[in-house]
Amino acid sequence: MIQHPQSLHEKNRPNLRRYRITALFYDLLDLPWEIIYRKWRPILVGDVRGTVLEAGVGTGRNLRYYHRDVTLTAMDLSPAMLRKAQKRARDAVCSIDFVIDDACLMTSIPSAKYDWIISLFLCCVMPEEVQPLALEQFARVLKPGGHFRLLEMLYSRIPSIRKRQERFAGFVEKVYGARFDRNTLQLVERTPGLEVTGTRFLKDDSYLLIEGTKPAATIE
Repeated sequence: MIQHPQSLHEKNRPNLRRYRITALFYDLLDLPWEIIYRKWRPILVGDVRGTVLEAGVGTGRNLRYYHRDVTLTAMDLSPAMLRKAQKRARDAVCSIDFVIDDACLMTSIPSAKYDWIISLFLCCVMPEEVQPLALEQFARVLKPGGHFRLLEMLYSRIPSIRKRQERFAGFVEKVYGARFDRNTLQLVERTPGLEVTGTRFLKDDSYLLIEGTKPAATIE
């Protein structure tokens, strides 16, 4: 059962409209990149346990890789994307609750609920001015001692890769709402209640994995 959000941040309204169309072709458009991503997915989610929020679950390509000891909230802004994710849930072994909600508001999510937050390519899709709101929500809904794992895209410093990214930047922003110039790591580091414990690039210097925790001493 998909639950509907009580509210939507105005800055995210364009993405809601965009994904009504993009959802129809998302998996096909993403196929060249998915050849790479499918190798990462078991590593990114296979070791998590407990209560997990995947913020920006999209069409649900991660769902089959979650362990059976996971109770998952699969959240996305787009009803059209979640409908595709529900179909993929047939291959999953964990318990899944599908929720339509705005990551900047999370009106349907209580505080200190999750052991883990997983978010792949969410912040780079949101307008930068509302990223801090989403990260504040991550801190709110994580349990003290809980963990987060974020994967984001960045402009590369390698000239050949940067040139290729610049060639596709307009298309990526128009179709996905994503940009390569977000400053997600710096924003996470400045978010009260979140502590970065490690970063590494999964490919070249453009796919940045950010891992961290909500310190157990954090008080809501």
